[in-house]
Amino acid sequence: MDVITISLPRLALAFIPVGVVIALMWRWHQGYGRALHAVARMLLQLLLIGYVLIYIFETESGILITAVLGVMVVAASWIALNTVDVARGPLFAASLLAVLVGGGSTLLLVTQGVLGLEPWYRPSYIIPLAGMIFSASMTNISLALERLHAELGNGNAFERARDIAFRASMIPVINSFFAVGLISLPGMMTGQILSGVSPLVAARYQVMVMCMIFGAAGLSTICFLLLIRRSRALAAISPGTAAP
Repeated sequence: MDVITISLPRLALAFIPVGVVIALMWRWHQGYGRALHAVARMLLQLLLIGYVLIYIFETESGILITAVLGVMVVAASWIALNTVDVARGPLFAASLLAVLVGGGSTLLLVTQGVLGLEPWYRPSYIIPLAGMIFSASMTNISLALERLHAELGNGNAFERARDIAFRASMIPVINSFFAVGLISLPGMMTGQILSGVSPLVAARYQVMVMCMIFGAAGLSTICFLLLIRRSRALAAISPGTAAP
């Protein structure tokens, strides 16, 4: 089945609901500037990455792919700290190591164990999968950090705040498991079906994706929460709490 090519005028129609939401955010004084900046950045990044990926997918350099993965890890680790208004420096090392351990180990298992990629750096597989994995790690760490900051600010002990933060961060992932196939067809499965892949094959890939997202999100968040408890980074979240 041929994939439908979206013309730029038709693509512009997709921004209508985006514009409505941003207009309401402006009307209600709900930080429309940040949302507008996010939309503009998303558009620019995706347009640029489209051209970059053409080159990357044609490369046969494992060094280049490793460098790309390194940039993705660093970016995800930094962006994950956006949710709280504190100095990111003390938290960055914990975030970086958490994404590297939780996301990196999951990526290794999926690409080498489940898929058995040859060569290991096959760009058309490893880059999209790494993007999903590191994004899941980033989002979960971000949610956990925001909730941990709030709970510590409310006077809760670290252990209780940590448990609440972890449970809250996993809600979107767990909800997606309940909804998949019943309410929604996730991105990878939808994309494969639209490109003509058998729904049965697409379902197997989606199972793999759901498992890797759950694993990467959970492992990265656990690592992050453990690391900040055992470092001076905890003081950056709650100045009145001293790390042991």
